[in-house]
Amino acid sequence: MNTPLNSTTGAIKSIARHLAVIYFLVATGGVFAAFPDKAITIVAPYPPGGSSDIVARLLSPMLAEKLRQPMVIENAAGAGGSIGALRVVRAQPDGYTLLLGSGSEVLVNKLVTSSVSYEGIRDLVPVVMIGTGPMVILGKSQLPASNMSEVLALARAKPGQLNYASAGEGTIMHLAGELTKMRAKVDIVHVPYRGSPPALNDLMGGQVDMAISTLSAAQAAIQTGKVKVLAVTSSKPSELAKNVPPLGMVAGLEGFDISVWFGLFVPAKTPQSIIKSIEQVALEILNDPTLKKRLAEQGVIAMGLSSDEFSKFLTVELEKYQTIVKAANITTRP
Repeated sequence: MNTPLNSTTGAIKSIARHLAVIYFLVATGGVFAAFPDKAITIVAPYPPGGSSDIVARLLSPMLAEKLRQPMVIENAAGAGGSIGALRVVRAQPDGYTLLLGSGSEVLVNKLVTSSVSYEGIRDLVPVVMIGTGPMVILGKSQLPASNMSEVLALARAKPGQLNYASAGEGTIMHLAGELTKMRAKVDIVHVPYRGSPPALNDLMGGQVDMAISTLSAAQAAIQTGKVKVLAVTSSKPSELAKNVPPLGMVAGLEGFDISVWFGLFVPAKTPQSIIKSIEQVALEILNDPTLKKRLAEQGVIAMGLSSDEFSKFLTVELEKYQTIVKAANITTRP
């Protein structure tokens, strides 16, 4: 027969076991976890007006409606996007902090800057690929060249005297610029900025000769008429910029083709159930014709790749970037 003390001790142990099971289920995204039950933050690793910021703000109202929780956009700019990416890498893996990421901070930064402390392919989990689009090469209005053939001729005549701005060291724009220089055998100075908006502001003001930007971030500058649109970084004309000549059709740059892509990421160790919840909603809204149209207007073609498909895509992209970085000998300051 149990004594009252033994009976009480047994009951306490039983309750403790049940509480431990409940805690485990909640912590690992089990059936007892109610996700989401509070606001979700999307980190855009570039300043307001940059392409990541633009895409995040197009997605967030529809995500908020579907998930029935507020979406907060946090701009964490600097270091070629790595400050914002690291903010997400270090966040709790609970689905409440997402990265609106691109190839720059997820893959390229670590390849060209050894001091970057994270590896996107290891420390971030792809949730859904949002879309892709070309980059555009712009010139200041006073540039004595109206197309890329003329730019390259000018660069050969004046080695080291022309420059181009990018959204930062280790970004895909930086990669595109250095690959262009290598393929064309020209010396053009790279001027890194903390995102595309300040780079484009200086281009319009004539402080830099050229800039490489995402098409989405460049829309406002192009519409002012204060810049020259020289080329898109693709091998053939883009449906998003049909009147802009492709870089891949310039003599010496045949086949040149580098695009920018955007996706949602969460920290490693985020429960699979939470990843699937976000993935399902994101894929649903990316099929919406209205959102597709709005993205296209900003220079992004909606893709809607699942987490698994996106992961395979990243593996191929990483190999491509590794090849480019090695061939062009691209390094940045620590």
